[in-house]
Amino acid sequence: MLEMTNAVINEVKKVVKGKDEIIQKVLMAIYASGHVLLEDNPGSGKTTLAKAFSHAIELDYKRQQFTPDTMPSDIIGYSYFDKMSNEMKFMEGSVQCNLLLGDEINRTSAKTQAALLQAMEEKAITVEGITYPLPDPFIVIATQNPVTSLGTQPLPDSQCDRFIVKLSMGYPEIADEVNILKETSVFDITTRVDTVMSKENLIAIRQYVDSSIYASDEMLDYICRLCDATRKDQYIDVGVSTRGAIAMKRMACANALLCNRNYIIPDDVYAIFIDVCAHRIILKPQAKLEDINEETILMRILNEVKPPVLARY
Repeated sequence: MLEMTNAVINEVKKVVKGKDEIIQKVLMAIYASGHVLLEDNPGSGKTTLAKAFSHAIELDYKRQQFTPDTMPSDIIGYSYFDKMSNEMKFMEGSVQCNLLLGDEINRTSAKTQAALLQAMEEKAITVEGITYPLPDPFIVIATQNPVTSLGTQPLPDSQCDRFIVKLSMGYPEIADEVNILKETSVFDITTRVDTVMSKENLIAIRQYVDSSIYASDEMLDYICRLCDATRKDQYIDVGVSTRGAIAMKRMACANALLCNRNYIIPDDVYAIFIDVCAHRIILKPQAKLEDINEETILMRILNEVKPPVLARY
């Protein structure tokens, strides 16, 4: 299992240079049965990262470009009357795949964004009263430009809460950027990525992470105390939800797997806490006036809430 994990990481690293930590966290989110929100400036490699994972893992990939005129039916599909067969038929939308890249998700309307809510949470869609299951696995990797960009709008809180992590790739180091320039060609760079994991392998790993990575009562209590601290902090208006606590546990279990352990420890929570929680909390105006951001507050909470002392730790 660890050998297969390393193989996927190495394949993605062929085309995504200098972002090893981001690659690992995206894979952890996939193992944790979650969805990923990538926020960064255009041209930083977000689309390349998603396509590389779809090649390294045997996933049916689709890309949906979100624009102001994108309709919910573009996402979930629609029913129409076929005169030839004299019956209603269903036209699939872009969610009918294993990995959906939602590009620039914050450029479309809230109504269209909401079309993804059921798909991300229930792995199914409902069109005109009929529910259609989505393929297994189903993963959304959505990208968004910073909200200061022209034509963007903040994602609704309910939408943000569906993403297990929010990550930022950032610009590469100069040496890595030089390597990118050396290897860039007119050909699709993802053709250099080999498939090293099947869908069945991924499903088995997800089941292992969900059922076989041990989380002690002490660790579960630690996760809940961290979440509770966000709800009581003087600078936070809305803290981490119970869905966020579940996401934290799943990501901690995935981190333990990548560390070749079958149980979680405080280090696993420490590694993913900010990525899981920063996009879920809403700050009070006082925090913005004092120029305090989400990461600063969460790091303070992480340092203030005492982790458990485990016998195996």
